Amino acid sequence: MDNILSPLAGGAIIGIGSSVLFLGIGRISGISSIFSHLLNDFDPKESWKYLFIVGLLIGGLFFKIFFPSMFNIELLNSKFEIIIAGLLVGFGTRLGNGCTSGHGVCGISRFSIRSIIATLVFMAAGIVTVFLKGAI
Repeated sequence: MDNILSPLAGGAIIGIGSSVLFLGIGRISGISSIFSHLLNDFDPKESWKYLFIVGLLIGGLFFKIFFPSMFNIELLNSKFEIIIAGLLVGFGTRLGNGCTSGHGVCGISRFSIRSIIATLVFMAAGIVTVFLKGAI
């Protein structure tokens, strides 16, 4: 039952957080865009972005302290594969003008055609990657 409840709870928390941000200040919780803007230019009017990232870090720290077993994972890939995967994700995020949180959670819920297409492409790329990785 825990295998079902954890992803459901995580999805609900992401949905609630995204809704609060959108309804509260009219902003989309696309993590890659938020983080990218923080790295590129400082704007005091956009201070909510810093608070958003700090909130993510505090949330992760909270779960690390109170639910440490959730962090017991084993990576079966080499460091090289992980670095390449991270670079490809970053490239895809730039190419797709956003990440899965922005397009998949926020864009689809607003019926954005661009986000629906982007999410379908993300999913297709993931499926192909898993298939190819399994075939090797």
